[in-house]
Amino acid sequence: MVIRIKKQSRKYLGARRWGAGNIKNRRGAGDRGGVGKAGRKHKFTRIVKYEKERLGKVGFAPWRKRRLKEINLDRISAMVASAKEEKPSLNLEGYKVLGGGKLLKPVQIKADAFSKKAAERIGAAGGEAIRSNA
Repeated sequence: MVIRIKKQSRKYLGARRWGAGNIKNRRGAGDRGGVGKAGRKHKFTRIVKYEKERLGKVGFAPWRKRRLKEINLDRISAMVASAKEEKPSLNLEGYKVLGGGKLLKPVQIKADAFSKKAAERIGAAGGEAIRSNA
């Protein structure tokens, strides 16, 4: 039969910082040296070498930046392939139209943004690229 002995460390589990001495100890940045990007120490050399964009930032980044979904011309062409109208219109709010693929039919597209190539190809096919209020 195995004798079960409780570990000595179990009596410390309710304590605030067992094994660290006084609660005031193990507080500074030196104690957080190896955890993530916290603390200082050797992390700064990595930032200077590999993450230069983190240094010297000016201004702020908007926390609710509006991201546009992307759609290519070949997908738009597939969407309007079965349309019976001569020049169908599409309303693509929240999208940026990219110039991938070909437009087989003249289409009137209303979107938030267009790439240069997409606008050229839409015009060449006889369609219209209308920019909505972004």
